[in-house]
Amino acid sequence: MMTNTATDWPDDDVILYDGVCVFCSRWVRFVIARDTAKRFRFTPIQSPYGVRLAQAFGIDPEEPDTNAVVHGGRAHLKSDAALTVLSNLEGWGWTRALFTVPKPLRDALYGVVARNRYHIFGKYDSCFVPDAELRRRVLEQ
Repeated sequence: MMTNTATDWPDDDVILYDGVCVFCSRWVRFVIARDTAKRFRFTPIQSPYGVRLAQAFGIDPEEPDTNAVVHGGRAHLKSDAALTVLSNLEGWGWTRALFTVPKPLRDALYGVVARNRYHIFGKYDSCFVPDAELRRRVLEQ
């Protein structure tokens, strides 16, 4: 699996998420509400673009175990992805300090939530449909 390695992916600041996961969709809405610069774009892993991105980063599109973000020309997975996004939101820069927590510990906690996300938070029958404002920031093809 690829983490924090240089990529040739043509798009930057793209968040890959599980579009049928209630928790993941809420994460996207959380980011949108706080991304005043509108820097981040989004793609559900169930879209053609999302599948290509997932496969490029070694994520199984049928059984995703992580979200991902392409930022600064690098792919970030698991807790690195979440912290990279959070630390780039206005007012959330303090989360950079969480990078000092050992990655194995951060990723273990991330993994517990990721493995149980459908059980704890639920699952949509299909990808959540964004409103018109968000639609402009979603990459699907």
